[in-house]
Amino acid sequence: MSRWISALAAAAMSAVTIVPAAAADLVVGVYAADPDACGDSRTLSRISARFDHQVRNVPHLPLVSIANFDSVGAVRYLPAHENRPIERRYCAGRVSLSDGKSRSIYYLIENPMGFAGIGSNVEFCIAGFDRWHVYGGQCRVLR
Repeated sequence: MSRWISALAAAAMSAVTIVPAAAADLVVGVYAADPDACGDSRTLSRISARFDHQVRNVPHLPLVSIANFDSVGAVRYLPAHENRPIERRYCAGRVSLSDGKSRSIYYLIENPMGFAGIGSNVEFCIAGFDRWHVYGGQCRVLR
């Protein structure tokens, strides 16, 4: 019986494909303490990629992509301290979409909140695209 279980376990293990885990929001080398973090190309690229994924996977959203970021800048910075170990930089701007429309964007860079505490996390909300109100009405949580 134990030989049969061992053979079954070995067969199951050989059929498993191991794929490295990756955080969908991980941005390596961008830190909230950096005053230029809001306009960093790595941050904006991560937002664009996640937005493309969002519009493909959330029902009833128009299939558009971000064509350009405009007027991007920091709104608020909260440094880490003893009672708040996570530093956060709130950012805002405008995005031009592939359908020619322009929308407000609000996003947050927080460190160290990437996968397993490595790197930074980026959360974003584009006005009119938060179908499930994850960030409250009109992206309130990130404003």
